[in-house]
Amino acid sequence: MNLIKNKDARRSTFLAHCREKGWLRETAMRIVFLLAACVSIISVALICVFLLANGLPAIAEIGPLKFLTGKTWKPGADIFGIFPMIMGSIYVTGGALLLGVPIALLTAMYLAFFCPKAVYRLIKPAIELLAGIPSVVYGFFGLVVLVPMVRALGEHWDGSGKSMLTASILLAIMILPTIIGVVEPALRAVPSNIHEGALALGATHERAVFTAVAPAAKSGILAGIVLGVGRAMGETMAVIMVAGNQARMPKGILQGVRTLTGNIVIEMGYAAGLHREALIATGVVLFVFILIINLAFSALKGRKAA
Repeated sequence: MNLIKNKDARRSTFLAHCREKGWLRETAMRIVFLLAACVSIISVALICVFLLANGLPAIAEIGPLKFLTGKTWKPGADIFGIFPMIMGSIYVTGGALLLGVPIALLTAMYLAFFCPKAVYRLIKPAIELLAGIPSVVYGFFGLVVLVPMVRALGEHWDGSGKSMLTASILLAIMILPTIIGVVEPALRAVPSNIHEGALALGATHERAVFTAVAPAAKSGILAGIVLGVGRAMGETMAVIMVAGNQARMPKGILQGVRTLTGNIVIEMGYAAGLHREALIATGVVLFVFILIINLAFSALKGRKAA
């Protein structure tokens, strides 16, 4: 009896030790996760503080209306109007979405519902490889391939080939892996009974995918598009190499433009004083654009959930 009691006591001690050890491990991991989350939040907060602290005084000194709606950018004369760069960013990003989003959505649908496994093993790694190519390599591709093509297309209007159209085509290629990588899992996550129910009602496989599955995955599709907008709006190096970088109001898709990011990178190396602060203020405007896009997506997503 004493031996049995001793075994039970040792077993109880061992179990208590294991529970205590497991509790310590769980507590430690919770602290690690909390610290990681705090680092992310603090990083975003520091970026916001830096941009606002350095950008808002410049906007106040120049004048918000003159800065945001001014059509002339002449740092040597202390004239800082970024409206041409704002419109250039909007036009280039909009063109990239018009060209890239339909291709990305159709590709994601093909991979999720129509692609044979043997072909999927080839296409999926190729799309993932697109996401890993450096921006400067995309820029060289645009400079060597796309610019001569657009130059031939627009020889009667603008013979340079570095234009809004070139930048839009290049950005459309660059946002494909971002959108496809989000939309495909979203389509696969739709419950199979939705697709099967559409088939049971007499729809073809293609019709079921487009009219039943795709609407059910709207949240994931919108998330992919928003990420694509962020990638296109924030891209710099590739756009600088093919957009022409002319600080003027866009006059046509075959004319050169300058984006907000391009304006910062081109001139930050030698800027000083108010010029440097104006470039940081340009970053504030870009940050606000991205913030508005994300808030609009969150509001749309919340309204649909409600």
